[in-house]
Amino acid sequence: MSERDIIIKSFDCGLKFALKPSNSQVSYCALSIKSGTRNEPDSFNGMAHMTEHMLFKGTAKRTSTEINNRLERLGGELNAYTTKEETVIYSTVLQEDLSKALDLLFEIACTSIYPQKELDKERGVVIDEINMYKDTPSDSIFDDFEEIVFGSHPLSKSILGSAKSLKKLNSEAIRDYTKNCFKPENMAVSVVCSLPEQKVTKIVDDCIEKYIGSYSAETNLKRYAPNDVQSLRIGEQFKKTVNKKNHQVNCIIGATAYSLYDDNRMALILLSNILGGPASNSRLNQSLRERSALVYTVESSYTQYADTGVIMIYFGCEKPNLERCIELVHNEISKLRVNLISDRALASAKKQLLGQLAVASDNGEAKVLSMGKSLLSYGSINSNSEIRRQIDAIDSKTLQRVANEVLSEDRLSTLIYL
Repeated sequence: MSERDIIIKSFDCGLKFALKPSNSQVSYCALSIKSGTRNEPDSFNGMAHMTEHMLFKGTAKRTSTEINNRLERLGGELNAYTTKEETVIYSTVLQEDLSKALDLLFEIACTSIYPQKELDKERGVVIDEINMYKDTPSDSIFDDFEEIVFGSHPLSKSILGSAKSLKKLNSEAIRDYTKNCFKPENMAVSVVCSLPEQKVTKIVDDCIEKYIGSYSAETNLKRYAPNDVQSLRIGEQFKKTVNKKNHQVNCIIGATAYSLYDDNRMALILLSNILGGPASNSRLNQSLRERSALVYTVESSYTQYADTGVIMIYFGCEKPNLERCIELVHNEISKLRVNLISDRALASAKKQLLGQLAVASDNGEAKVLSMGKSLLSYGSINSNSEIRRQIDAIDSKTLQRVANEVLSEDRLSTLIYL
């Protein structure tokens, strides 16, 4: 099946729906909600993530045990995650159990009761998760970098929050948060399955009638303008060293970047992949690992948000090698700013990125989650041919311009864990 087979629909309540037909006996579904860390009150940092945990702790009709058993006893899976802009509940089941899975996703999103007793217990679990995260510097350095680089922007807040902020959290605050944010116009349902379109649409329609009912979508929601010119100007340049007393040094070099709605985003995706993508032939991997044997891991990641983004180059190394690694990273960035990439190298980089995207989209779970995010962000889902067209349109001069706009010396910040 090609991307043009994706069926997209908007219901009167504002909820968006997308279905991609498949030939598998396994069905994938997700309920994505446009509400994450940036939407929580400042005094309750970590609330969005805690709410995700509490979705499984009881609804108006089921206990936590009944929720967990509902799909697992059928061989299915139920899970959820929180980002800075989304809360996503998703499931994988046999196709004959899709109606049960979708019904449960709606039930826990719309009728969870967030009992205080369960919150008091789960708080300890999340605080333990926070402490475990702090003990993993190769993970926590990413959150710390975003906290500094975004400054006073809402995206600076940690997804997990802090023990201090979570200890103040109560069930009433969570109910207020979900009442304000978990609205159908902020929701998208995505499905990948082999069932007929009419049957899947009927299942979703029944869930809406059962859990949402008659509802008029609000029209005063904040919308972010495409090509937001402020996206590159958030935060200030910094260089900071934190003594973690680790055996290995962890370092991030990066900057704020283009938003989800910026026309330059695809060029930066390609540039980041050339620089430090997952393949062993990325420039940073060749320079720091293959030729110099200074690191085990070096990577470049580009995260896009509604009104800004961030690009981060990460590596871990032995302390005596830190300055040399930083020098090599800046050398590779400088080459992209100064030199035009050759036509042959550009064609190869495009082919590699297209291949990586195709392999990723062949996974049903990854596809259903990607569809949900696209629906929330754009109200549509790009076809394979449109993505190829966007990538094919990138030329070497565009890559060089993007490198100079985003990765200029006066914009790059550095965070080091010693």
